[in-house]
Amino acid sequence: MRRLWLIFAQATTVALAVVFVLQTLKPGWLGERPSHPQMVQTVLTSAPPPEQAASGVAHPGYALAARRAAPAVVSITTSKLARSQADEETLRRLHRGILPRDSRKLNQGLGSGVIVSPDGYLLTNNHVIEDADDIEVRLTDGRQIRATLIGSDPETDVAVLKIKLDRLPVIRLGNADALQVGDAVLAIGNPFNVGQTVTSGIVSALGRSQLGINTFENFIQTDAAINPGNSGGALVDTEGNLIGINTAILSRTGGSNGVGFAIPITTARQVMEALLRDGQVERGWIGVQTRELTPEFAEAFKLPVSEGVLVSGVLAGAPAAKAGVKPGDVLTKIGSRAVMTPADLLSAVAALNPQSDAVVSIQRGAEQLQLHLTVGLRPHPTEPEPD
Repeated sequence: MRRLWLIFAQATTVALAVVFVLQTLKPGWLGERPSHPQMVQTVLTSAPPPEQAASGVAHPGYALAARRAAPAVVSITTSKLARSQADEETLRRLHRGILPRDSRKLNQGLGSGVIVSPDGYLLTNNHVIEDADDIEVRLTDGRQIRATLIGSDPETDVAVLKIKLDRLPVIRLGNADALQVGDAVLAIGNPFNVGQTVTSGIVSALGRSQLGINTFENFIQTDAAINPGNSGGALVDTEGNLIGINTAILSRTGGSNGVGFAIPITTARQVMEALLRDGQVERGWIGVQTRELTPEFAEAFKLPVSEGVLVSGVLAGAPAAKAGVKPGDVLTKIGSRAVMTPADLLSAVAALNPQSDAVVSIQRGAEQLQLHLTVGLRPHPTEPEPD
């Protein structure tokens, strides 16, 4: 009997020792969940980012960029009285509060805008708000308020509005100078008044000009769908940063054909700062009319230069006339900046500060001249003006 008890005790001891070893080294064999600290750490570090964890689904596209940028993109509704002799008295009575607002005969326009400052400043297009009597802004959170026009610049088609609301979403400004053809972009706005819409595409070209859309053109071209109502909306990069203000499309039907244009944020920001600081955008002006210098003209007049801008006219009393510039001269440089086309000359002159001194290099027949002039202030574009 004693021998049997010893055998039982030894067998029990060995069995317990085996269970202890298995539980320590191979817990899975016993059907238990791992509790090793290193395994817990692996599970924690492989958890999805917060943006994905919120929905439990990974979003490899542009959802994050859209979430960042979209709240700062607003819808703009403008209204204006139909202009006629009879309506002028109606307008005066309306502004004095004699007539209710709904007694007006209205023409309405639609567009978009972008909140760029917590103080309530918005960027949009000049053509969106041009000649408007009332400008209403609607945010994505449903708030709606009348906006004040701070200023506009028709020559770049940029306008600045202001609204007075708390807790405004503000878009981050990006670096348009760093863009490359092929970069992915999103266009955000309110096309056809269907509600805020996000479309995607790429940067198709940079520095587009001479399209006849604005006086000063340096467009970002994109194939992201831009349609009526998108004007003044945001073109953003894949991080949700504002890189352009959507402005125009090339289309025979009025809908998107994959060729849209946006004003770079660098240009829009410069215009906004000038409007906030001075109330207008001041540009240089010398008062010349120009045309392309053709090889035929250079050969006919035996000019020793083939690059430059031909002066076809000089405005009497303008800075160029006072400096001695004459029709038939070829402008080759403004300061140290070479000019090859009328568009180059326009940009170079506009970049000069009014009342500053400048040197213009010209070719007059076989003679090279440098003339000194005092830059004037470019007139407002009520009608086409010389450069």
